[in-house]
Amino acid sequence: MGIEQYLRNPEIRRGLLIQALLAALVTAVGFVLSPSHGWLAPGTAALFIALYHILTYRRYRRIAELSQEIDRILHGGEDIRLDAYAEGELAILQSEILKLTVQLREQADALRRDKIYLADSIADISHQIRTPLTSINLLRERLSRPGLAEEQRASLLREMESLLVRIDWLISALLKIARLDAGTVSLQSQPVPVAELIRRAAATLAVPMDLRGQQLQVCASGGETFTGDLSWSVEALANILKNCMEATPEGGWIRIEAAENPLYTEIVVRDSGPGIDPEDLPHLFKRFYKGKHSGDQSVGIGLALARMIVTRQNGTLQAGNHPEGGAKFTIRFYKSIV
Repeated sequence: MGIEQYLRNPEIRRGLLIQALLAALVTAVGFVLSPSHGWLAPGTAALFIALYHILTYRRYRRIAELSQEIDRILHGGEDIRLDAYAEGELAILQSEILKLTVQLREQADALRRDKIYLADSIADISHQIRTPLTSINLLRERLSRPGLAEEQRASLLREMESLLVRIDWLISALLKIARLDAGTVSLQSQPVPVAELIRRAAATLAVPMDLRGQQLQVCASGGETFTGDLSWSVEALANILKNCMEATPEGGWIRIEAAENPLYTEIVVRDSGPGIDPEDLPHLFKRFYKGKHSGDQSVGIGLALARMIVTRQNGTLQAGNHPEGGAKFTIRFYKSIV
């Protein structure tokens, strides 16, 4: 800020006018009270006015520098010079404005990342839905051909039904993830019997496991419980079992073990499949991630949804490989310490 810009400030010009009138009044009073020393009044008034405007000019210049600093940060400036700020009311104001500016910039960066993530998610969702829709369209064309054998027609209809079920599950899972992300889901906090949880989760996969000749083994005392939401926990465990079922060859087995101690209730799911590739482990719970041993029907959101549900219930979900072979998923619901 230059002197000319400072003097153009209406507030400063009004102040100068008032100070000049006061200086004239003080000078007149000084000569009336002491004619021999009256000349000291205008000199003293001028000195105080000069000191006042020197300090005021410095303050306005600091404010202008602060304004330029904020403008620089808002337009993408990366370096933030905190060491330039000292104690004092203006410095406190500088610090608070700087904090607000940094916070706003961080929020803008977060929104930018969210937009990128949303765009990528929409692309993934579009791909996941388009693939079965393309297959359904091809099946429709084959079904419309004249002279199609009844056995072949029935096979094509079963395949189409399977694809429709896949789309329905995908949309349902995506809606559940969206509700959890938005915080619109209110999970219950009630005693959940683990035996009932396993029974209901396994019931959703009874038919496909039977068709694959797979066995479900349950090892639990039957008295294990934890505090949470039964319906959403069934969704989480069913997604884990579905993942294991798809990775386990025909004639294999899936084992569920449950235990409880004073700290947590643990549910371990194992399978007799090839296990999880070490390269897949860090990414296994990411949305739309498909591991090397994933089946054609996998879309890569079941495990992500399962972890979201477990985490919302004061729990953890980890994946690994059992020393004897096969994948191993460990769920722990921790008990609240009162």
